[in-house]
Formats: sequence, C-alpha cells, structure tokens
Amino acid sequence: MHFNPYGGPAAQVAAGLVNMPGATAAELLRMMREVGMSLTRLTEAEAAQARAWGGRIRAVFAEPDADRRIDLVNELLAETACRPFISRHDGLPAHLHYAGEDDTLTRRIRAFTAGGLAHLLCEDAGRIGACAREGCEFVFVDTSRNGRRRFCSTRCATRVHVAEHRARAT
Repeated sequence: MHFNPYGGPAAQVAAGLVNMPGATAAELLRMMREVGMSLTRLTEAEAAQARAWGGRIRAVFAEPDADRRIDLVNELLAETACRPFISRHDGLPAHLHYAGEDDTLTRRIRAFTAGGLAHLLCEDAGRIGACAREGCEFVFVDTSRNGRRRFCSTRCATRVHVAEHRARAT
C-alpha cells in the first residue's frame, strides 16, 4: 500500500524512532535517510531528543483503541504544530512541510513524524501496530496489501505459529 509522503516515510521514521531507543546519532540518521528524510546531519544531542520523542510515540503504536490513538496523535500535533507550507528544496517537487526550514532539526523530526502518523490514521488507522508476539517491543507500519499484519517480522510470526503448533500437538 502506498501512502502520501507524510503517511509513508514519516510514519516509517516514527516506527524507526520507537524501535531504536539505544541507537547512535549515525544509526538514526541512516534510518531516517533510508526512509526518505533529507537530513544531512544529526548530533548526539539531537539524537537524544529524537530517541525521547520515539518513547512518546510508542503509545500511539501500542494503543488498540482507534479513537484513543487519534487523541494521542492530536496531543503530539498540538505540541509540534506550526502552519503548513509548501516547500521546494533539494531539487524535489513541491511538497508539504509542517515545520519551517529554519526550525531546529528536533522540531522538524517531531513535526514530520506527528504529521505522518496523523495522515496515516486518517487514511487507515489499522495500519500501525505493535508486534503481537509476547515480549517483543517492536512496532510497525503495515504496508501489506491486505492490511492484516500482526507481527513486526516474519521471525516473530514464525515463533508464535510454531509455539501454537506445538501446543496443539501435545
């Protein structure tokens, strides 16, 4: 499933921040760039703030109630919101930004991820979640065709299915 730029890459960055609580600045920067953010640097101080933001975002992914999820994202948006504007930079086509180009990198990351989660919840609130394997702390953005993903990875799904099979066999 393809999302708009905020609901896709931005929601993926949000999931990445949640899933990488101990990552270095270089690891976070690599993840954000791989998903589509056009960052060129990230200091350790900015990385610490991004990791803390990821901790706050975790509640959105873990919340099973769609209405409560929306409330949580609205709280994030209220904290990060500024006036949207159309930006043209780095040779990219015109696109929407929720943080000013002169804003701090931390503010831009927060606005990007909160906006992405908001777009995703409006498009299909069931497309984000936390892994259903007990003990797994990873979250995900479900880009599968049918939108019924329950696990963060094939590995977690296999572990659960094998355990269920063994329980039935005994």
